[in-house]
Amino acid sequence: MELSEPAPERGLAQLVLTVVELLRQLMERQALRRLEYGDLRAEQVERLGATLMALEAHMVTLREHFGLDAEDLNIDLGPLGPLLPRD
Repeated sequence: MELSEPAPERGLAQLVLTVVELLRQLMERQALRRLEYGDLRAEQVERLGATLMALEAHMVTLREHFGLDAEDLNIDLGPLGPLLPRD
């Protein structure tokens, strides 16, 4: 059940989730780099993959709770463009 959050709480949730999403994407890219270079053992790859998938699932749940779409987390930085890369 989606709760109707007052604007300040929704705005704060949007900001926090944006930072978490940015960090999640950076961690994912770093994990892929390490995988390409062969820095990870098989059990590390499995654990890292499971952790990133769980984090993605939690992000979806939190976005739904606060009534946010994935695009709501991509803050427009004006001339610099969007904060997050468009997948």
